[in-house]
Amino acid sequence: MTQLAKAQPSLDSVDRRILSELGDNPELTNKALAARLGLAESTCAYRLRALRDSGVITGRRLDVDVRSLGYPLQAVIKVRLGSHSKEHVEKLYDDLATTPGVIQAFHVAGADDFHLHVAVEDAEALRDFVLQHVTVHRVVRQTETQLVFELREGPGVLPHDSV
Repeated sequence: MTQLAKAQPSLDSVDRRILSELGDNPELTNKALAARLGLAESTCAYRLRALRDSGVITGRRLDVDVRSLGYPLQAVIKVRLGSHSKEHVEKLYDDLATTPGVIQAFHVAGADDFHLHVAVEDAEALRDFVLQHVTVHRVVRQTETQLVFELREGPGVLPHDSV
């Protein structure tokens, strides 16, 4: 079953409040989270564990400014395939999603089949990335590369308390 097709557990108002608080401040300790929500620490810890075990909370993430690591140029590479056999699509997706420099890999519907958000050192490295990691796959028919001038995070889907 695909990631999007998984049956989702039902969330009550307490679960949603936990997610909202963590969305605003993912570094909250269990103690601080429980205090903010007016819950016993043990109840809060149990709820968090249940949210993780059920796959609602899927992990923890460290966001790093890729420019500080020497990758100031970001781009979106659109990839179109020449054939769409399940085996070729899955193999290509696996390969692209695990290539160093890929921030996100999207398997999409429409004229394109994949969109890759990448970060590289410079224009030459971007060209080399496309030639060495994308167009080397026989199933790839065409690519189109777009430079990212600026990236802003959206608010996401969790409700946020207004200040």
